[in-house]
Amino acid sequence: MKLEKLLLPLGIIGLVALGFFAYSSIAAPLPVGFPSPTAEGEIEVKQYPAYRAATVRYSGELSQAANSSFNPLYRHISSNDISMTAPVETRYPASTLEVGEIGSGDQQGEAYVSFLYRNTEVYPEQVSQNIQVEDIEPMTVVSLGLKGSYSYSSYQQNIKRLQNWLAQHPEYQVVGLPRRFFYDAPFVPEALKRSEIQIPIRLQDN
Repeated sequence: MKLEKLLLPLGIIGLVALGFFAYSSIAAPLPVGFPSPTAEGEIEVKQYPAYRAATVRYSGELSQAANSSFNPLYRHISSNDISMTAPVETRYPASTLEVGEIGSGDQQGEAYVSFLYRNTEVYPEQVSQNIQVEDIEPMTVVSLGLKGSYSYSSYQQNIKRLQNWLAQHPEYQVVGLPRRFFYDAPFVPEALKRSEIQIPIRLQDN
């Protein structure tokens, strides 16, 4: 076999490894005190500390919420010289937890898309009218770890798994909007993108 035929696969492997290293080295940090992402396919109960977020309120097709809100949020952190963190958060309407609402590709509603500040001491000097700075209280969530597509259909399919978990754990009640955390940048291959779907919960009063 010719040398170039041997080197070609090695070159491809090297480029993949280099790309993965470059991505890992520039990955945005989590906000202070945040737990690590839930492993793919696992469901776990997690505790989150208080955090501060810059939020865009979005109305329209829920499948477009994150994409439509990204640019104003990016302009916000850029103009204020605020470092990027991960994840980006999208909170969906409570109606998406209702069985009859799941499965519609063009589902309409109101969502909240947020960039999270590194800690609660960060506060921007300039805030546009379409940006709201929010302080979020500590919370408990049940979380499903995912790897793959960031599509809204993926949210619709996988929120069912958390609904089934809640049905099997009646000691918990839902206390907030379902949300999805997106951890990885757009250039990361779709198959490797990490996310979580979460529902805020608390133990039922006895």
